Amino acid sequence: MRGELPLPEGAAPWTPYAALNPSRGNATGNGDGISATCEPVPKRGWERRFEHSILIVDGEGNLVDEWPHLDELFRKLPCGRGPHQIKISPYDPEKHVWIIDDQLHMIYRFTYDGKLVHSKGQLGVRGRGPNTFDRPTDIAWLPDGTYFITDGYGGTRVAKYDAKDNFIMDWGRPPSDPQNPGPSEFNTPHSIAIGADRRLYVVDRGHQRMQVFDENGTFLDMWPLRSPHWPNSQGTLMVNHFIDQNGNIWVGDAPTSRIIKFDLQGNYLYSWGAPGPQPGRLGCSHGITTDQIGNLYLADCFAGRVQKFEPIPGADPQKLVGQILRTWDTWRRN
Repeated sequence: MRGELPLPEGAAPWTPYAALNPSRGNATGNGDGISATCEPVPKRGWERRFEHSILIVDGEGNLVDEWPHLDELFRKLPCGRGPHQIKISPYDPEKHVWIIDDQLHMIYRFTYDGKLVHSKGQLGVRGRGPNTFDRPTDIAWLPDGTYFITDGYGGTRVAKYDAKDNFIMDWGRPPSDPQNPGPSEFNTPHSIAIGADRRLYVVDRGHQRMQVFDENGTFLDMWPLRSPHWPNSQGTLMVNHFIDQNGNIWVGDAPTSRIIKFDLQGNYLYSWGAPGPQPGRLGCSHGITTDQIGNLYLADCFAGRVQKFEPIPGADPQKLVGQILRTWDTWRRN
């Protein structure tokens, strides 16, 4: 979690997150009101505290473990905001846990029980190099362990590393014409997923589009992220996406509070969702994943919660986001 907010005196449990923390707006680049260089900024809402940043829960939401020894990691500098993304490679038999701290420009890899085994970046230092980042956002893997990092809120690139963490290459640049951005030009590459065809699908959030590359950074395609039912919200804040077993892309769109389905050519297929703090409604689905039996989990950043959706028996499979992507052997803590 990106810290926690204490309940004001007299507030009831499950007070809506928005009541404690004013909206950040739909920022596309660094203009999100938070300094990426640790410069003082006005405080808004209740001050968060970095406690219980990493929690482990079971499929029913019950707390089974936590990593309190990592809380200090996310508050080493006063401008820290905590974990932006947490991922496990589907191809890693040891199930290492990767955590991206965008605000402090760091990427960490832990064992499944919370021991730090590798880090990339320089704490609080922005840059574009083999071991420096500018607010990195997401990570994705090939089956051989090669991985790609989108970099990021401040940066304009995708960086590629081999399975032994050696830098291979990067690509991307700022737009030469911000009103008409071209291929491989980025404004907040925010999310990345890799299809069965080994193509990389990158949400270019600030430009309201998807860009597609091969694994060597060659540009292949791009298309706008929009729903025909909400043309005025064209990709305003597409925040996360994943590719299902049938080769469809599901994208979380913050302004419409919907999950939108596209095919790999960018054709709109389906969407669902509605805004609000009530159960089943959405508030910026910043994290999207499924489990081994097809349940869907959404991390709603504007609502400050995680929601679980179970497949409805007999439902149209083309409308189910929660599909089994792959399976792992059961792993249990000793």
